[in-house]
Amino acid sequence: MNTLLHVCCAPCSIMCVESLRLEGVEPSGLFDNPNIHPFTEYRARRDALIDYARGAGMELEVAGEYGLRRFVEAVSADLRFGNRCRTCYALRAEAAAAFAAANGFSSFTTTLLISPYQNHELLRQEMEQAAGRHAVEFLYRDFRPLFREGQRRAREMGLYMQKYCGCVFSEEERYNKVK
Repeated sequence: MNTLLHVCCAPCSIMCVESLRLEGVEPSGLFDNPNIHPFTEYRARRDALIDYARGAGMELEVAGEYGLRRFVEAVSADLRFGNRCRTCYALRAEAAAAFAAANGFSSFTTTLLISPYQNHELLRQEMEQAAGRHAVEFLYRDFRPLFREGQRRAREMGLYMQKYCGCVFSEEERYNKVK
């Protein structure tokens, strides 16, 4: 199976890549995350992922733009926690599905499915809708049971470990304990 793996960061990639490979799926990565702010955070995550992908022997495509303006324009209509996240998931799902369809992938999935901090069902809905629009299969996997092991391995590997999803609103909520 020719599968595109939308990748949010290196730590979340480790166990997703390993799990897919155990199934006989060799994923190719796509880093397209317009939500990540500030630019230094984006660069740290991108560079850590490039290093990880090289070491893991995974092909990786990095979106050509930083994308923050695209994210802010999309979420500005409703900045509330759940609604903002839906829009963010939709942006990334659309990018992944469009890239998969345009580049001959038969399916796609995302490392976001490993995080216990993401709204799993909402994420799945957005991915499935984007898959339908682009006539490509969404390969659903619940990677969450692998999250802690992936974090442990990322620390062992010395990979950059972020403390929030990437969006500036999430960072604020983390420090203010607001949702």
